[in-house]
Amino acid sequence: MVGEIRDGETAEIATRAAITGHLVFSTLHTNDAASSITRMIDMGIEPFMMSSSVVGIIAQRLVRRLCPQCKEEFKPDENDLEVLDLKEGEEATIYRAKGCNNCNNTGYKGRIAVYEIMTISREVKEMISKNANSDDIKDAAIRNGLRTLRMNCSRLVKNGTTTIDEMMRIAFAKD
Repeated sequence: MVGEIRDGETAEIATRAAITGHLVFSTLHTNDAASSITRMIDMGIEPFMMSSSVVGIIAQRLVRRLCPQCKEEFKPDENDLEVLDLKEGEEATIYRAKGCNNCNNTGYKGRIAVYEIMTISREVKEMISKNANSDDIKDAAIRNGLRTLRMNCSRLVKNGTTTIDEMMRIAFAKD
């Protein structure tokens, strides 16, 4: 375990340990899974070392859960439908926070993790070795099955777990 990778020296130690066969877990502050690769390269890790040492990356955020006692159904407008990437004619029941005694009038009760899990496929490894940018790496990972933070949060909005406001806060903050 490496508590957090913040500098080149720590990044190099973690990478060397991974290459020599150790399973290394650590944290790194980035906007999404794909940008973790470019962040490590920016810290001085060679792209070929990154492609050889990383097997997967998880990005996560916490969103507030709607209070089950008072959540309120509403009809989404055009902008909401676009944010949720709903297709023409696709129906979804969307909720918003209202507030009650159960949730101290916040409309929310608890939190839930939203995440993306990027496994390093052969295509992604090759892109890392060629020092591709994070957008290209992310596109390749999506082709190989990555469900982004935005996709996973949209699912939670559509199933009534959280709100569009929470989705906007975590999935659109720094894109």
